[in-house]
Amino acid sequence: MLLTVFLPEKLKMMNFYIDRSCALEAFNNYTANYDTGNLSTAVKIAHTYRVAEIAERIAGSISKANVDFSWLLGLLHDIGRFEQITRYGTFKDVLSVDHAELGADILFQDDLFDFFVSRGKLELEEFKKARSIAETAIRLHNKLRIPENMEAQTEMYTKILRDADKVDIFRVLTEPPYDELYNNLNDLCVRAEVMQCVNEHRCVPRTAGKANELETLIAQCCMAFEVEYPESHAIVIEQGYLKKLLNKNSAYLAVIKDEIIKSWETQNLGT
Repeated sequence: MLLTVFLPEKLKMMNFYIDRSCALEAFNNYTANYDTGNLSTAVKIAHTYRVAEIAERIAGSISKANVDFSWLLGLLHDIGRFEQITRYGTFKDVLSVDHAELGADILFQDDLFDFFVSRGKLELEEFKKARSIAETAIRLHNKLRIPENMEAQTEMYTKILRDADKVDIFRVLTEPPYDELYNNLNDLCVRAEVMQCVNEHRCVPRTAGKANELETLIAQCCMAFEVEYPESHAIVIEQGYLKKLLNKNSAYLAVIKDEIIKSWETQNLGT
């Protein structure tokens, strides 16, 4: 498949060949080195495939020329998770390592990225540019904010990947082993600093900490405030996982649901 990156007219177009079957084979070969029979690891693999598909769909809503590279970013975005769980026995970044940084180091410092792609007709400098975009998007996919004044192409792919990841996290939270964590929320309270993020329609920073399961769930649901693209919102609504989370028995979640609806209506995105 030949990918022509969608860019503003003032920027140069780029052709980049991605063989999806080879990329999938490389991914499967890499993950085979880990305990894929472990439920948590299997969940991350399923999440990876879905993020790739969602990224492709979001990109296609902008331009069909964006889909292959966006799909590849989805496939690679959580590559650091497998080494993280092996080294530290947890997927919690605060207890181990930033999985996005670890994954980017593995892909681009250890040159694993080159196993997933073909340089094709790209000149060396163009190929380096593609690697740079991929590295930036993967390093930033889990960050609270992205830098201002990013180069337009890099910013677009970074936002597509971040959206795709957020969208599928809502699904992950409704399935084992995470679904049972959020069944007894009614008697739990939420600190004012967390509710301030809700009222201001923004994500909850990691520095705020999570005092209990309800605050953890609220922090996850607040990602809906910062989903960028209309197609991303459409997928969230279509899938219904966020609604399922927000309908759990908690007055706080009802407040968040109202604020998300208000935020999306302001953006004319509907619910």
